[in-house]
Amino acid sequence: MSNENAVTEGYYFPTTIYKVDAAQYLPAVREVAMESIDKAKEHKKGINHIYPVNMSMNFYADPRIADFTDYIKQMCWDILDAQGYRMDLFETGFSEMWLQEHFKHSSMEQHVHGFGAQIVGFYFLDAPQYGSNLVVHDPRPGKVQINLPEKDMREVSYGSNQVVFNPEPGMLVFTNAWLPHSFTRHGANDPIRFVHFNVNLQRNKNQQKTCQHNPPKAEVI
Repeated sequence: MSNENAVTEGYYFPTTIYKVDAAQYLPAVREVAMESIDKAKEHKKGINHIYPVNMSMNFYADPRIADFTDYIKQMCWDILDAQGYRMDLFETGFSEMWLQEHFKHSSMEQHVHGFGAQIVGFYFLDAPQYGSNLVVHDPRPGKVQINLPEKDMREVSYGSNQVVFNPEPGMLVFTNAWLPHSFTRHGANDPIRFVHFNVNLQRNKNQQKTCQHNPPKAEVI
């Protein structure tokens, strides 16, 4: 950018995605999640060839993964607090946490989570080669409507329409619930498995921060 006058750049209304390696929770979460999805499979007659995916029931209340769920609630509180929200008025809690198991050719359409959710996230248990990728989409309809061709779609820039993440076991991803996401079509013979969760807020009666410990900071993308 060339200009004889000094130009000041300001970045406002940011979209932030948080990623952290949390492989320490894999054994406990895998045990609980697989038990839950096995129970769900008892009521199914094999894999649907049009929608080759299994989903478990909610299991966020299982005491065997209390360390994991406490970690997530704390991270979500810290994320919203760092974003500038008055979090001393609220505490975090789960509305949903379930396992998804996607088989070959399965995918997930672009969508957001409503019904009071503030933060959504993904915790990957199994991510085979040639499997689905997590895609996060530009949430600004005005920009999407008038968007221009990108110089290089392999590079993340201000002009990007979407960002693609390659899942790895133990990867934990957080985004605001208003941020659209999807999964590309699964090309591997082995399934991809990930825990999907929605975190909402409830009024803190004491209006005090209820979570005191500070987990490691996530990598901001």
